[in-house]
Amino acid sequence: MEIKTHESIDRSLCGEPVMVADGGSEVRMECLQCMAADASGLVHGGFIFGMADYAAMLSVNHPNVVLGAAEVRFMKPSRVGDVLVAKAKDTTPGERKHLVMVEVFCAEEIVFSGSFTCFVTKEHVLAG
Repeated sequence: MEIKTHESIDRSLCGEPVMVADGGSEVRMECLQCMAADASGLVHGGFIFGMADYAAMLSVNHPNVVLGAAEVRFMKPSRVGDVLVAKAKDTTPGERKHLVMVEVFCAEEIVFSGSFTCFVTKEHVLAG
């Protein structure tokens, strides 16, 4: 499927789309050294959130989609070298307001889950 949103995002920091379909997406990201919060290799949660947010945007896949709110939970730490996969599902496709559920996995374990409220605006939020 054609990607219609977030065309200029840095995929090394937010992940690489591996599947984009109507109402769903999957994004894969390798945790890089530049994401480490400390010498132990703990990955800063902001990178994981960014990946999950990107997956949510791709599940809506509209040029004017924006994030309005998020309720998230970090369940396990991630380390430099981990390969994460975010799986997003739009539970309200076809509406202006979308509720997207996202889970991020490291192998078979869930490390993050969240509910993202996304809006499709009539024009780009920076227009005008």
